[in-house]
Amino acid sequence: MKKTILIDGMSCGHCVTHVKEALSELDGVKIDNVEIGKAVIDINIDIADKIIIDAIDEAGYDVKEIK
Repeated sequence: MKKTILIDGMSCGHCVTHVKEALSELDGVKIDNVEIGKAVIDINIDIADKIIIDAIDEAGYDVKEIK
């Protein structure tokens, strides 16, 4: 299942790297694309949105929406 995550607080390539690192630590998540303000991931297991939100929050960014 693909999910698009809209993220506040990302303003540069360094931010993109932080979000990629945070998402790559989650089991069952494959990163398709991360760019300023947005990440697209593919999930191959049932993972709660809260886990994704918490990982991005710990990296220092705010999730606006998950589609």
